[in-house]
Amino acid sequence: MAFMDDNFILSTGTAQKLYHGVAKDQPIVDYHCHLSPKDIADDRRFEDLTAIWLAGDHYKWRAMRANGVSEDLITGDKSTSREKFQAWAETVPSTLRNPLFHWTHLELRRHFGIQDVLEGATAQKIWDEANRQLKHGDLTARGILKLMKVRVVGTTDDPADSLDLHHQIAKSGFETKIVPTYRPDACLKVRTPDRVQAWAKRLAAATGKGADTFAGLIAGLNQRHDDFAAAGCRASDHGLDYLPDAACTEAEAKAIWEHAIAGQAATLEEAEKFTAFIMLHVGRLNHAKGWATQLHLGAVRDPNLGLLKRLGSDAGCDTIGDFRQGPGLIRWFGTLSGENALGKTILYNLNPADTALFACLPGSFQDGVTPGKIQYGSGWWFLDQERGMRDQMNALSDLGLLSRFIGMITDSRSFLSYPRHEYFRRILCDLVGQDVESGRIPDRKDWNERLIADVCYGNASQYFGFKS
Repeated sequence: MAFMDDNFILSTGTAQKLYHGVAKDQPIVDYHCHLSPKDIADDRRFEDLTAIWLAGDHYKWRAMRANGVSEDLITGDKSTSREKFQAWAETVPSTLRNPLFHWTHLELRRHFGIQDVLEGATAQKIWDEANRQLKHGDLTARGILKLMKVRVVGTTDDPADSLDLHHQIAKSGFETKIVPTYRPDACLKVRTPDRVQAWAKRLAAATGKGADTFAGLIAGLNQRHDDFAAAGCRASDHGLDYLPDAACTEAEAKAIWEHAIAGQAATLEEAEKFTAFIMLHVGRLNHAKGWATQLHLGAVRDPNLGLLKRLGSDAGCDTIGDFRQGPGLIRWFGTLSGENALGKTILYNLNPADTALFACLPGSFQDGVTPGKIQYGSGWWFLDQERGMRDQMNALSDLGLLSRFIGMITDSRSFLSYPRHEYFRRILCDLVGQDVESGRIPDRKDWNERLIADVCYGNASQYFGFKS
């Protein structure tokens, strides 16, 4: 079998028919990513392949460090773009059996039509051809979204961020719908007063109201929730270690916030209480508007203090955390369901040890009205490779309904990441195809094609209320 041929990953005839006949040409709803609204508003034409492919890509940075590449060739400012690309090209052969090897070649093929395997010896040829297309072709920010049939992009936005770029994009007539996602994580940093002090000033500038009091904070969060809704927002997003198993009164939350604003750092217990209060508050707001709450749980961020000191946060050295997830999740879900205020929710886990928990918990809180209301979300970050995707879909199949799954996200800062949806779709079709050919599920074309179409596109479109 040739490397990455048309039937790559598709191990049965049924899988091949499902992929080529159904999955391949489905549009994409990328409901969670980190693409830049400015790049989309400006329809950015990227300077070169390094700018669009390596800048900000933590996955590649980690692989290069593991391969002994010096930091100057990864994030440094003394090396040229061409030198950094060469360092990546020379790293690629060492990524065999890492998902980066597949993603790299899918992205070269689908965006640029380049069939060559990337290595040191082919780097110049690939560099020249990709840059020619980036300079003269249709591969601008908007052109890529159109090429990949992306119908919706959900960016990730702080409540203190301006929404002007989103309004600009909406007025431009661009056919891909670009919507903001409400991510208020910054207000939870009450253990570092300087951070919340600076953020409170930004929120005040966005709302025209002071956020140095607790009443001002809540008013500001509420106002921006309304502003995001007016800009098309359909979800909040939260990147937390874990949901705290804690109760917090309004008076306690007020004292914690105002102490932090005054420069007094919260204790761990106080920070957990404050997080619990704010997460319930946002959950209630989301329920009232029919939004989804996305919970990305389990990452340990910036453990490498040397890189943190040298490069700051988001340097590509985060890792899987080992937190106790169940008690806080159960408290949050139970509190909101008891108030009849539990809205659509998507759970993403990062630690494989929590897979069964995250797959099982949604079944305890489905409402019998909204199909798939509580979702076990797609394999995320360190689990968005083939094994992680298969494990997530198998656990969901065992403990929930795969047929109601809202599918894949890129969770990426790179416009070239959309072939990851193809990767996911091939894996999905392979799973279903194997079950058909082993007799585990019926060879019902109508059932199986419907499942594939819904998981690839239809379920997400319906879940978030986007028109097909």
